[in-house]
Amino acid sequence: MTRSATFHDLEGASVFITGGGSGIGAALCDGFMAQGAKVAFVQRSDAVGFCDAMEQRHGMRPLFIPCDVTDIAALKNAIATAAGAHGPVTVLINNAANDKRHAVADVTEDMWDQSLAINLKPYFFTCQAVVEGMRKAGGGAVVNISSISYMMGQAGYPAYTTANAGINGLTRSLARELGPDHIRVNALAPGWVLTDKQMEMWATPQALAAHLERQCLKEHLMPEDIVDAAMFLASRASKMMTGQALVVDGGVVVTG
Repeated sequence: MTRSATFHDLEGASVFITGGGSGIGAALCDGFMAQGAKVAFVQRSDAVGFCDAMEQRHGMRPLFIPCDVTDIAALKNAIATAAGAHGPVTVLINNAANDKRHAVADVTEDMWDQSLAINLKPYFFTCQAVVEGMRKAGGGAVVNISSISYMMGQAGYPAYTTANAGINGLTRSLARELGPDHIRVNALAPGWVLTDKQMEMWATPQALAAHLERQCLKEHLMPEDIVDAAMFLASRASKMMTGQALVVDGGVVVTG
């Protein structure tokens, strides 16, 4: 990754990323390491090869902790492990998600619960787990990765869009509650980012063309396009910004 912006206060920061070994999460891991941050991440699938690549690129290795984010006890233990290795987590990036497509008629109770168990529930419990360490450190920043899908009223995955809307509600409530402790909580809502998974599963030529037509900027988003915005929200460059949703989508939705 080419460093396009420098956030000096992120050097040496203890950063924890969910889903940090692939897609947007891998780009975030790479970007924070380029700033000199100490990065720990969780992912269910193997990420040893990714860690090898990061060590070769940056001269240091991210701490990879295998974990299914739906296992809240294991997720809290992973945060404790990261804090033990790097110091209290002062930057939390909630990124892990699953935007599997589903029709209304096909959704069962178990499927609904599983979707929210991946796409919303961990966001709260990771925040809960880092609060005490952030307080002791004098503050911190949480960046909750959401999506513009619910803003668009997107069809085809109602459980996922419900979780996205919930992430914004959670972000606003936690920003209010944790602000007195100098803990900032913001959401970051990407547009359609063309990760390997998206390209393999859903990015047909027709779908890509239709989405690009909606964008003001006629260029598809890539994982690295989300990194600088996330680092801005994590750094003191945004020290008086909390409870907000920052959209990076090439100009599909309009906020304000």
